[in-house]
Amino acid sequence: MSTPFPFTAVVGQDDLRLALLLNAVSPAVGGVLVRGEKGTAKSTAVRALSALLPEVDVVSGCRFSCDPDSPDPGCPDGPHEPGAFASRPARMVELPVGASEDRLVGALDIERALAEGVKAFEPGLLADAHRGILYVDEVNLLHDHLVDLLLDAAAMGASYVEREGVSVRHAARFLLVGTMNPEEGELRPQLLDRFGLTVEVAASREPDQRVEVVRRRLAYDDDPAGFAARWADEEAAVRARIVAARELLPSVRLGDGALRQIAATCAAFEVDGMRADIVMARTATALAAWAGRTEVLAEDVRQAALLALPHRRRRNPFDAPGLDEDKLDETLEEFGGSDEQDGNGNGNGDGDGDDDPDPGPGGGPGGQPEPDDAPEGDGDAAARPEAGESGEPQPSGGAGEQSPARAAEPFRTKVLSVPGLGEGAAGRRSRARTEHGRTIGARRPRGALTKLHLAATVQAAAPHQRARGRSGPGLVVRRDDLRQASREGREGNLVLFVVDASGSMAARQRMGAVKGAVLSLLLDAYQRRDKVGLVTFRGSAADVALPPTSSVDAAAVRLESLPTGGRTPLAAGLLKAHEVLRVERLRDPARRALVVVVTDGRATGGPEPVALAGRAARLFAAEGTASVVVDCESGPVRLGLAGQLAGELGGTAVTLDELRADSIASLVKDVQGSRRAA
Repeated sequence: MSTPFPFTAVVGQDDLRLALLLNAVSPAVGGVLVRGEKGTAKSTAVRALSALLPEVDVVSGCRFSCDPDSPDPGCPDGPHEPGAFASRPARMVELPVGASEDRLVGALDIERALAEGVKAFEPGLLADAHRGILYVDEVNLLHDHLVDLLLDAAAMGASYVEREGVSVRHAARFLLVGTMNPEEGELRPQLLDRFGLTVEVAASREPDQRVEVVRRRLAYDDDPAGFAARWADEEAAVRARIVAARELLPSVRLGDGALRQIAATCAAFEVDGMRADIVMARTATALAAWAGRTEVLAEDVRQAALLALPHRRRRNPFDAPGLDEDKLDETLEEFGGSDEQDGNGNGNGDGDGDDDPDPGPGGGPGGQPEPDDAPEGDGDAAARPEAGESGEPQPSGGAGEQSPARAAEPFRTKVLSVPGLGEGAAGRRSRARTEHGRTIGARRPRGALTKLHLAATVQAAAPHQRARGRSGPGLVVRRDDLRQASREGREGNLVLFVVDASGSMAARQRMGAVKGAVLSLLLDAYQRRDKVGLVTFRGSAADVALPPTSSVDAAAVRLESLPTGGRTPLAAGLLKAHEVLRVERLRDPARRALVVVVTDGRATGGPEPVALAGRAARLFAAEGTASVVVDCESGPVRLGLAGQLAGELGGTAVTLDELRADSIASLVKDVQGSRRAA
């Protein structure tokens, strides 16, 4: 077994270390979600935590880690006789992003269950993680059906495996820790809310600290065991402090004043439900125990809010996480002072907080704003056209450029989906053959059997009972009789936006409406678990503003800063999109694409721009790529160019008004190719 990097040797990352330690003190806090860029020691710190956790007592021989003091009465390995137990280190179980459902929850031997009536159950990762840590790296990339299983287990503290009337249940209470890079996509709100705390991590910009990170990592790589030995005393001290804090935790008093501050803070930031209040209360109590105090103070409540609320106050996927700390301080001051312990100052006089520097509010050193907070005005100045410029077409992308228009308020859009039946990644957009959904037939299993079609299996086995010498009531089932259920559900697609940013679209009111429409479609793509990409064209060329990614947030940021102006190289935009799709098919051939062209249909610049755009569009039609053209043409006189483009693409055209879900205009849900008109 490899030697893990010591927890106490992690440089900086105070919020991350504190959040993990609070969960070690009080697992009821509910786990940690660690958000941040790659290479910031997220996984290293999480893996190192398990070495600090106290050992757990388990029933001897129980595969489900039952507590000998209160064994699970429904344990599949039970009932357990009292007295026999063993101690072992707390486990940290890693859930791979590509794990199967059977690997997560366990698997039943269906053949034995049918033929012998025996519940032959092989435990999964949820059983291994019981009373330990379940760690999901890149949790935002986890498939939806695994997310659903995690939600159920986290809510009920138990895992259920149901297969054609045969069921197994076992306890599954674990500390859920997830790490993610927000650039690769966001989490579903339901799973996001299941994490008790969240922390944002970033690499230090201080040269001295970065030097120390490299020095320690190189020393560890050269001699892991020797490096760990040098940190053994610090590790032992933290382990002892965790044990002491756990023993003190039941004695910590959460007074009415602190409770009022917690409730007022949650109400002030308009969080949904009551889970935030409960998590804040548990976190504040754990903070007091970690500091060696039996009273919860105002700074405990403040720190608890900074850890428990940022991911709960987000109103939609494009809101930046975080809290307004001035508002937080005002709320705590307004509702503080009702208990005598709230008047004891800042609580730093106990001398127990020296090992854990107070993290700067807002995630930055000393609470300073991040560098990205300031330059918005400078960006507008850089994009502002010179005096006398208008949005007239210019020969290059820089000439005639206008400052980015602000997107209009997003709205709920009509459902756009790819026709036919796919086999892509699980999602919520288009019809597909999936492991979940309604049963539409049966087939012989390819590989391991996952979803049994009971009626088809019985029909396959019934004609052979006499030849197999059946003598009792049981059905003699062979491997060749088993049938896999074919199911139909929904898949996620690649939604590739091709946005016209030329001078003909540059009127600020008009471009604001266009950006609002694209933002609405991005929000829809987020909810339907799609990948998204963004191609823009203007001036003399097209650019891939965002390669295909699961990060809808990143697409929204690129869209907001999109400048406009210049000619309309429509053909270049379509050809660039075609190239993006070609490369993406090689990477992920099962994921089908939906191309959304946002334009007024005009094409200018170069020889025969209209004819060239038509030839480029017909490439999509020849390959059967689903497409829709969002017609942005306005004014009393309309040329209908967007409709002609849709015909060349083999797709359909919709106006901005028709895109709205509440529009009285009808829109076919499936993007049916109007190939019969070609």
